[in-house]
Amino acid sequence: LEKMTDLVAVWEVALSDGVHKIEFEHGTTSGKRVVYVDGKEEIRKEWMFKLVGKETFTVGAAKAKATINIDAVSGFAYEYTLEINGKSLKKYMENRSKTTNTWVLSLGGTDYRVVLEKDTMDVWCNGQKMETAGEFVEDGTETHFSVGDHSCCIKAVSSGKRKEGIIHTLIVDDREIPEAVE
Repeated sequence: LEKMTDLVAVWEVALSDGVHKIEFEHGTTSGKRVVYVDGKEEIRKEWMFKLVGKETFTVGAAKAKATINIDAVSGFAYEYTLEINGKSLKKYMENRSKTTNTWVLSLGGTDYRVVLEKDTMDVWCNGQKMETAGEFVEDGTETHFSVGDHSCCIKAVSSGKRKEGIIHTLIVDDREIPEAVE
């Protein structure tokens, strides 16, 4: 493995199936462009006469569209920005925090990252979409699934306030798990 001497940018992108690492190499003399996702080479272009432009690829199980924009700032300085599904990484993550809930927990020495996609009610755990069973209860809904031999439930209850909407709570083995901030 050659040393990544032209590494100019590294991003961490939290998606439902996990946190993905995107690395970008840009050879400003050769015009070389290499994109790695989770350490795996996705794009390699050895000789590019145009030093600015964009590279587009997909990330994660849901194949989110990612674009690295290469812009000249001044002289031989370049700026690299990452977009996910057409939004800047910052905007994408802000929007994602509205559409998903994430919990990080440890069970029997193993770490788990549980993500609820609020629009579809899909539940992901460590990169796998979980089999779930939903039911209506007196004060809202419950989405049941298992992690190993642990019973898990995401309760959805109205906050009673229109601006707050629905409150989602993860309960594992009758214990409430605090939400993680990504």
